[in-house]
Amino acid sequence: MPLIPEEPQIHESAQGPRATPASGRTAPTPRPVPGPRPVAPPRPGRPGPLRPAPPVQRTPHDVAVAKPAVPGPAAPATSAPTPVSAPAAASAAPQLQLIPASAVGALDAAEEAVDLLLESGRAPGEVLVITTGEQHPWAAHELSFGETAYWAQHDAGDDVFYADATTASRATSRPVVVVAVNGGSAAAVAEALPLAHARAGALLIVCGDPQQINSVLGVGV
Repeated sequence: MPLIPEEPQIHESAQGPRATPASGRTAPTPRPVPGPRPVAPPRPGRPGPLRPAPPVQRTPHDVAVAKPAVPGPAAPATSAPTPVSAPAAASAAPQLQLIPASAVGALDAAEEAVDLLLESGRAPGEVLVITTGEQHPWAAHELSFGETAYWAQHDAGDDVFYADATTASRATSRPVVVVAVNGGSAAAVAEALPLAHARAGALLIVCGDPQQINSVLGVGV
């Protein structure tokens, strides 16, 4: 009878040691896990594929090819100036533009021509306006301060200058000359038109009676 209570004590002691070895076996399993993880950092550090620098050295070879191409066009450039001088002599005479207008409307037509010239890009100092009859209002106003101040503006060359046929011979040439045949004697017109033609560097615009202008320019030029 005393042997019966001893049996349950033996079973309880057997279960105790079984739990301990189980806990000891789980410890070695996580150790190999951190081992392969440090292998990842060397991957981004691979500079091997980033060596495309050598292709950049190919560019100097291309530059060397472009250098011999520069002296090529230089040779034909020498022959260019010879033909340019020929047409330059032919273009010495200014172009003539006739704007039909009566003696009363010639001054207004000249003003419109000046406005178009300035709008097209002509500088004001490139335009000279000559009247054969009454003076332009600007000229009459400026002459009221004296001829010295009036011609000083002409010499400055920074604005449109207005002169009449009697004083136009004192004006220097400009790229564009506009003539308003707004009256005056036939002799004044016959003197003003050839003078304007001689003062015009590139363009001569005449506003007036076409028959009178053609007859004068046909004889005087």
